Amino acid sequence: MCGIVGYAGDNEALPVVASGLKNLEYRGYDSAGVALLDGDIDVFKSSGEIDDLTLPDNHDASVGVGHTRWSTHGKPTDANAHPHTACSGDIAVVHNGIIDNYEALKAALVEDGHEFLSETDTEVVPHLLEERYDDENLIAAVEDVVNQLDGSFALAVTAVGYDGIVVARKDSPLVVGVSPTRNFVASDVTAFLEHTQDVVFLEDGDVAAVTRDSVDVRNGGEQVTRETRTVDWEADSAGKAGYDHYMLKEIHEQPQALRQTISGRLDVARGTVDLDLDLPENYLKSLEEIQIVACGTSYHAGLYARRLLEEYADVRCSVEVASEYEFTGGRDPWRTLVVAVTQSGETADTLRAMRKADAAGARTLAVTNTVGSTAAREANDVVYIRAGPEIGVAATKTFAAQVTTLSMLTVAIGLERGALAGDRASTLLHNVRGLPGAVQQALDDADRVRETASELADSEAFFFIGRRLGMPVSLEGALKLKEISYVHAEGFAGGELKHGTLALVTEDTPVLATLTDGANPQETLNNVKEVQSRGAPVVGISSIDAAESYLDVGFAVPELGELEPLVANVYLQLFAYHVADTLGRDIDKPRNLAKSVTVE
Repeated sequence: MCGIVGYAGDNEALPVVASGLKNLEYRGYDSAGVALLDGDIDVFKSSGEIDDLTLPDNHDASVGVGHTRWSTHGKPTDANAHPHTACSGDIAVVHNGIIDNYEALKAALVEDGHEFLSETDTEVVPHLLEERYDDENLIAAVEDVVNQLDGSFALAVTAVGYDGIVVARKDSPLVVGVSPTRNFVASDVTAFLEHTQDVVFLEDGDVAAVTRDSVDVRNGGEQVTRETRTVDWEADSAGKAGYDHYMLKEIHEQPQALRQTISGRLDVARGTVDLDLDLPENYLKSLEEIQIVACGTSYHAGLYARRLLEEYADVRCSVEVASEYEFTGGRDPWRTLVVAVTQSGETADTLRAMRKADAAGARTLAVTNTVGSTAAREANDVVYIRAGPEIGVAATKTFAAQVTTLSMLTVAIGLERGALAGDRASTLLHNVRGLPGAVQQALDDADRVRETASELADSEAFFFIGRRLGMPVSLEGALKLKEISYVHAEGFAGGELKHGTLALVTEDTPVLATLTDGANPQETLNNVKEVQSRGAPVVGISSIDAAESYLDVGFAVPELGELEPLVANVYLQLFAYHVADTLGRDIDKPRNLAKSVTVE
């Protein structure tokens, strides 16, 4: 959740580290800081935003690390902000993750005379290093210290006497950016994309020494080689491109993101899909269940996919919140495929669920946006959604790309299992191919969505209803509105209205209904009548003409079969954005939330 950036190179570190921190703002944070190495270590840190940091106009240091902190141990104060130093001030550390055994380590250090200035778990690390660092072999000292730490961590360390950065990783992402005369470290490639697209993804247990002209990686005390990859994201794609917020930009990027997702993968005429997967035919035919594990928006994408997999691939499918997952219930691991859906590929709860499935002997498949991520490396198979970088905390284009990718996976599995006829496959793929254009039609109606959202922004609460494939879209629509507007919103199956929620419906609680193919629109219309009889205004997203006369405001979705609810979701994204904008919310940095949840 926190952000790390580091630089060792041939020019001033401060501008690079400061801009890298700005690039990581989307991850969420409540304090920030920088440590610069130039003979001595100079630390600048404070609670609040990066812009609140008091930094020098220039600094001669060519090595530096920076950090954006999301509070876990200790409130967001200046003292608790990273970097942390030891008693001598000669070592500076930034840390993502949680050190579970810090209390015992801290007690022993205090007994040995170390003085602590913060409430954080992180501060034990520089003090432990202080006892072991001999001004020459920083990497050995870091290896020694990390062996004493329990929990999850990504660490970046600078020290007087060492002209570089030493980093270590366990269950928290770290990537090294490489170029001939300068190298970078970060928790996310977006931190340094404008400088290099060549990267080395560190693996669990890695400790790496990063200097201006070398990257040496060790694991278990032995030198190892990690592949250098080229990330095909452009630096400009991580900017706002003239939009007021990243979220709005990414909503409008969806047609292009979907084209990237499906490019080269479909043959509509033949009804086939090529996802570059090696799932044996006999294995797929023997499947008894597909389990999807995910969190948040990815979980909603999984709920959408469950309906498609059961209908088109003729296989039982369950969807579990990753933090609650256990491989139980008498399942045969050899006949169970576990699909982990995670935009970042670093979501801690999803990784933990995937590892549980792997330990039980089940085959795992990651559906992710991030090449080289932990999920991509650890899963038996991987499919990339290819949506490009998403900076806004509230996921938008990645939800659409996840559902689209899972739709293509459905076709691939259905065909291999012999459960899906060629004409049905062609119809579904034809609709997949039509998604970019259909989403663009929804975006072309953005002005009318803005007007509706502005009129309803001061409402007491919002309810989102839908059936079948409309239900996960309703859940996702409510989540978007809650995330960025801080207004109460609830999504559920339309049939559940009368089981409690109807008691809350008033003229001050607008209802947003998904009334499309794939969402049982005629039945949902009955729910629309129920809420209207209680005075609630109804906003409907519909592909059926009969719905128009029942709606206070209606938005049209073009015919696209079972994928129409996915297009309806674009209207809900726009609605959430414009409600939040009307209320003056900080849309790209909603309070208490982070983009990548890398702690359990």
